[in-house]
Amino acid sequence: MKGGTKREKGMPNIIIDFDSTFTKLEALDELAAIALKNDPEKDGIVANIRDITRQGVEGAITFEESLSRRVPLLKANKKHIEILVKHLKKNVTPSFARNKKFFTEHKRSIYIISGGFREFIGPVARSFGIPESNVLANTFTFDRAGNITGYDKENPLAAKGGKTEAVRKLGLAGETFVLGDGYTDYEIKKNGAASKFFAFTENVSRDAVTKHADRVVASFDEFLYVNGLPGAVSFPKNRLKALLLENIHPDAVAVFRREGYEIETLPKSLGEDELAEKIRDVSVLGIRSKTEITKKALAGAKRLLAVGAFCVGTNQIDLDECSKRGVAVFNAPYSNTRSVVELAIGEIVMLMRGVFDKSVKLHDGAWDKSSKGSFEVRGKKLGIIGYGNIGSQLSVAAEALGMEVCFYDIVDKLSIGNAVKCSSMEEVLKKSDVVTFHVDGNPRNKNLISEREIGLMKDGALLINLSRGFVVDIGALAQALKSGKLKGSAIDVFPNEPKGNDEPFVSALQRLPNVILTPHIGGSTEEAQENIGAFVSGKLTDFVNAGNTYLSVNLPNIQLPELKDAHRLIHIHHNMPGVLAHINGVLAAHNINILGQYLKTNEMTGYVITDVGTEYDTAVIEAMKKVPHTIKFRILY
Repeated sequence: MKGGTKREKGMPNIIIDFDSTFTKLEALDELAAIALKNDPEKDGIVANIRDITRQGVEGAITFEESLSRRVPLLKANKKHIEILVKHLKKNVTPSFARNKKFFTEHKRSIYIISGGFREFIGPVARSFGIPESNVLANTFTFDRAGNITGYDKENPLAAKGGKTEAVRKLGLAGETFVLGDGYTDYEIKKNGAASKFFAFTENVSRDAVTKHADRVVASFDEFLYVNGLPGAVSFPKNRLKALLLENIHPDAVAVFRREGYEIETLPKSLGEDELAEKIRDVSVLGIRSKTEITKKALAGAKRLLAVGAFCVGTNQIDLDECSKRGVAVFNAPYSNTRSVVELAIGEIVMLMRGVFDKSVKLHDGAWDKSSKGSFEVRGKKLGIIGYGNIGSQLSVAAEALGMEVCFYDIVDKLSIGNAVKCSSMEEVLKKSDVVTFHVDGNPRNKNLISEREIGLMKDGALLINLSRGFVVDIGALAQALKSGKLKGSAIDVFPNEPKGNDEPFVSALQRLPNVILTPHIGGSTEEAQENIGAFVSGKLTDFVNAGNTYLSVNLPNIQLPELKDAHRLIHIHHNMPGVLAHINGVLAAHNINILGQYLKTNEMTGYVITDVGTEYDTAVIEAMKKVPHTIKFRILY
């Protein structure tokens, strides 16, 4: 067995296991699956090999026994090994792949020591710059046809305690750290051949192994971080916690999981006190429309970086308080537009035809086949209050059905198609057969339509609200429906909504004729929630990873270039004169070369991004935190 290369000064010796650590796979298991591809008994043999592998890594049987039982079952050839190597290179554990630069720069201090086989481990290790002399593994024996006939049983790594003996033969000086997922990796520390054992759990976590570890690490990023070694990221993602409330789409959960976050999901919203306690150690918070983000809830959230509203509105979030704390807020202003428009169109048709009342009668056994009070939507006038993304798209869809459209918006908007712009909301109310609301959550829209406004509407008109619950005075609407002033209504949002599906719903509109009540589902389609999940989670991770604030609703918007061969200093501050000059003064005092700098401000907040070279005195970090008017500072690399 060859000895390793000379250790790099100042670096510990780092011994890394291969199977389920350096790669995501157990290589012998994969080799069996490749070699036995066309064997009718493949499934049974592979399952048997996997079980023997499991027993060996957990310490239930010796590694010597595990190896001697598995190799005869392989039925593999050198050509199968070639296929396996390509497969393994595609399945290097993500955090190792992310830190390839670390391996190439510190290769003299890194060893791959495995009970696996040099024939497939060597090529993978070489692709990371690790010298062949630093790869210690077993070797196969072959016949003339290239078939595996066995393995070199004289190799210490083929026997019990082989990893410990291999490390001792290297004669390593200084601290030696072992990183692995199996019991034989722990034995190196147990037998005194290493200083510390780190149980690696990115791919698999085994209680029989983790209970013996000096430290459990969920990624190579974390291993580097806790040991003060240079890595590809400034902070390991598994230390970032994401809390996702209100049944946020699984696609969003998958994004955070792929990023390596610790994730907690809850199906409902939380009250102020419960939320305040829950987010104390949370870095990213995801909500929908029912969770209120207040000053009190934010008070103890010292680690909070960003909030994602997986919906259109953000009126449930104290944006000023988030800005004061340097917390970026993102929403999904466009992702559910189509879903809301389709529901509105469907409700207009159903109300015009009185479909729901007839359906209820049929369920009760009554046959009411009559055209009385049933109308086509063609030729009817639709009035839209709020001509934004949803209102304007609804305008197009309604015209396609033959409706005449008029609209009003407090912001001057160009009409689409044949829609007619009105000078006031009152004008829309007076001339429309159907009035639908698509306004934002501004407090001035509370009771936007009440008794006076309903009185201006046509007798027998329809009222639809899929915007905000407080827009319509529910009591006044109920009275208008009971008196016959209005023919019907469809309401999707309410002033007071249950926090979860297990709470009861009560409204004055219940059991009124020709009234459609839906539980805030305007944007609740699979397509919309999938789009929202992907959009908002992407904005959140892009902010955490790169500092991008593009489309943030509260911080100055900056779309940044990709970070390459630099460290990124992110400085959020109160918008006061002289802050940028102070920042640059700090950088100049520490002789830091600025590779790029970006500044954007709004009324409250300034956002400065500075990309610098990778060589600098870390004292600059503390100096940047002490710049006057600083809200939050962090560094990315």
